[in-house]
Amino acid sequence: MSAEQKLSERSVAEMLLDWEPVIGLEVHVQLATSSKAFSPSGTAFGEPPNSLTDPTVLGLPGALPAFNRHALELALRLGVATSSQIRAKSRFARKHYFYPDLPKGYQISQYDEPLCEHGHLDLIVGAELKRVRLQRIHLEEDAGKNLHAGTVSHVDLNRAGVPLVEVVSEPELTSAEEAAEFMRALHRLVRWLDISEADMEKGQLRCDANVSIRMRGEDRLGTRTELKNINSFRFVQHAVEHEIARQLRIIDAGGRIERETRLWDETLGQSAPLRSKEEANDYRYFPDPDLPPVMVDGGMMGGILKTLPELPAVRFARYQKELGLSPDDARLLVSERGLADYFDACVAAHPSQRGARNLANWMLTELLGALNAEGKSITESPMPAPTLSALVVLVENGTISGKIGKEIFEESFRTGEPPLAIVERRGVQQISDEAVLAPVVDKVIAANAKQAKDYQSGKDGLFGFFVGQVMKETQGRANPVVANDLLRKKLGR
Repeated sequence: MSAEQKLSERSVAEMLLDWEPVIGLEVHVQLATSSKAFSPSGTAFGEPPNSLTDPTVLGLPGALPAFNRHALELALRLGVATSSQIRAKSRFARKHYFYPDLPKGYQISQYDEPLCEHGHLDLIVGAELKRVRLQRIHLEEDAGKNLHAGTVSHVDLNRAGVPLVEVVSEPELTSAEEAAEFMRALHRLVRWLDISEADMEKGQLRCDANVSIRMRGEDRLGTRTELKNINSFRFVQHAVEHEIARQLRIIDAGGRIERETRLWDETLGQSAPLRSKEEANDYRYFPDPDLPPVMVDGGMMGGILKTLPELPAVRFARYQKELGLSPDDARLLVSERGLADYFDACVAAHPSQRGARNLANWMLTELLGALNAEGKSITESPMPAPTLSALVVLVENGTISGKIGKEIFEESFRTGEPPLAIVERRGVQQISDEAVLAPVVDKVIAANAKQAKDYQSGKDGLFGFFVGQVMKETQGRANPVVANDLLRKKLGR
């Protein structure tokens, strides 16, 4: 890092003593439907350009939209999971703007009557949960995609009309790290609920970040800029960090922040102005005359509530409070619903909840290591959760050592044979009987009389040598705790 960069970073850090960032995010989540929001065309990714279109998508005269009910059900799942207020009657509006990837000249969205309002999203920050309020969650359709190659541009309308929810946070995130964590939390939640695949490389989760700064202690928000279409956690953090620094330098130089929309270029590590920021009246919103109100009744809400699983933030807290897991292990386990479900199945199969830490350790190290080596996910594990739990019990009760346990794991994972059957077939049960181990310890001491004398003279480091010799004599089957106790008794220290 150059001296100029260090000076620049120090300057930003100094300014942040007097100024604070205020960040709000608008995240677009593609819903996991097989057809589009208002027409029957498919939503598959990777199809030939403009092959997933129809008269409604293209805005042809006489084509009328028909709303996809499955999109509503998915949006409601997210609304309930974020404790949002669900509007019994919401409306679609037309949001007018003119761009090549929007053939109708308007986007069907929700404006003053959104489906969901005033919810919250819990972020995992260290060992704690931070609650971030949501302004709204509303339904809308996606636009197409412009592809640029030099001076030539192409339009692909396959994505046009794909159903989205837009999740809008309150402006209360205070750092680039929190902005990235908000994205992670939402990504985890929508995948957890099977609302969206949320594949960011496919554009299924995209973020617009609104960034402003204000003097510390002030309540009034500063002039904000919007960073458009950011599609990775790392890019969100980089873009917001850059924008905070850019605004601080402008203020420090006596300038004024202009309200505008900017594009983030991760390759260059900087943003560039795109256009002045539009106001709501620029879009000329009005209720869509071709679509009736969206009605949500008690039966629909009851069905959603019955099928809602335990949420990741709740499990994160439970794993620490009830099972004694570390924050890091709990965070890893709730990163995917499949991991958390597998872990819960392991705990259910274990005779005591006190084994949860050991189960988490074996699962996150041995099992995930083996799955990663084969390119498999937890849902493809050849080892069922009760089998892993049974193996951990064998280690915990002293039937086998931890070292032997790893060997048994590898064979059981590979062949599907139950751990206890492998242990009995191979005859590798751990020796814990003092009457059996005592003659072995005597033999080792007698065979290494000089080392025994040196140890008794104060060379403590030799104790490990004797433990190793006992393990060698028993082919690794001696219980280390019992062997250590016998060695100390017989060596006299």
